[in-house]
Amino acid sequence: MPLIDILNPDIIDLEVKGNTKDEVLRYMARDLYDNGYINDVDQFVSDIYVREAEGPTGMGSHISIPHGKSESVQKIGICIGRTLNPVKWETGMTEDGWQDTRLIFLFCVSADAEFATNHMMLLSELAGKLGNDARVARLADATTKQEVIDLILCDESELEGTELKDTEEIVDLDIDF
Repeated sequence: MPLIDILNPDIIDLEVKGNTKDEVLRYMARDLYDNGYINDVDQFVSDIYVREAEGPTGMGSHISIPHGKSESVQKIGICIGRTLNPVKWETGMTEDGWQDTRLIFLFCVSADAEFATNHMMLLSELAGKLGNDARVARLADATTKQEVIDLILCDESELEGTELKDTEEIVDLDIDF
């Protein structure tokens, strides 16, 4: 299943409210619930925390990719959010184990084996896209949901000439289950 098939502007929010990781995860999970992706916000968030306990999902460059398997999932998706305020998130990228996160890609994946296979392919594809500093810089400044989708799907050649801000490099994507 390619990314284009699961990117949905209805579950993209460029003004995510919340000052903590939990507030942000619950806010985004409510978007998934409201759009028929999950049937239980509390169960979904709990299942995300099970995966979070196995290793941090802060990937550097102010990006976090929380993910996990959940029985509450009705259909696969990626809820994309950009926070109004930086949120402290666990990472293996810094000495103190924390980063400020602004851009979150919350994977919504069923515990079903077929969904899990799709999830790993999608996670790999997205991680590859987010390894491009120009793409990350443009995502941080995107003003519309469609712009976010277009930036994720575009070829690297379409990003040439993007002026980069001071960004940290994503060097380790801990995406194991």
